[in-house]
Amino acid sequence: MVERTGDELLAMPLRLHGIQLGRPVDLLLDREARRVVGLDILCGDEVHRFLPLPTAAVGDKEIRILSPLVLLEERELDFYRSQTLALSRLRGGAVERNGRSVGQLRDVIVDEDGRLVAAITDEKRVPFEDGLRFAPRRRTAA
Repeated sequence: MVERTGDELLAMPLRLHGIQLGRPVDLLLDREARRVVGLDILCGDEVHRFLPLPTAAVGDKEIRILSPLVLLEERELDFYRSQTLALSRLRGGAVERNGRSVGQLRDVIVDEDGRLVAAITDEKRVPFEDGLRFAPRRRTAA
């Protein structure tokens, strides 16, 4: 089973038939199912679009799609942002197991199907099990 960190996924270009269309800038995580729903892609035209993860093939060095039609426009991205948890917002926030802190979230590890396998907290791998939850970073009033 291939596992990747969120950082590894975010470092991969998005390509269609070898042509780079953009790059992922965030992972959007399902609030309940513990999986990556999709990616926020910054395309070459500087527009953010949503890429549902099941429509893509994640290779060793790139994320491939077979049609540009799988990239959803910004309006749909806004919908998915409102229904999911963005990894960028969770980073630095608390990770808790059964109400007890196990550290601050640095990254996540996902399998090839997008299922969350583990959290990385303070350089320690914490497997996903019942009772593990993320608390988003608190925003300051600056």
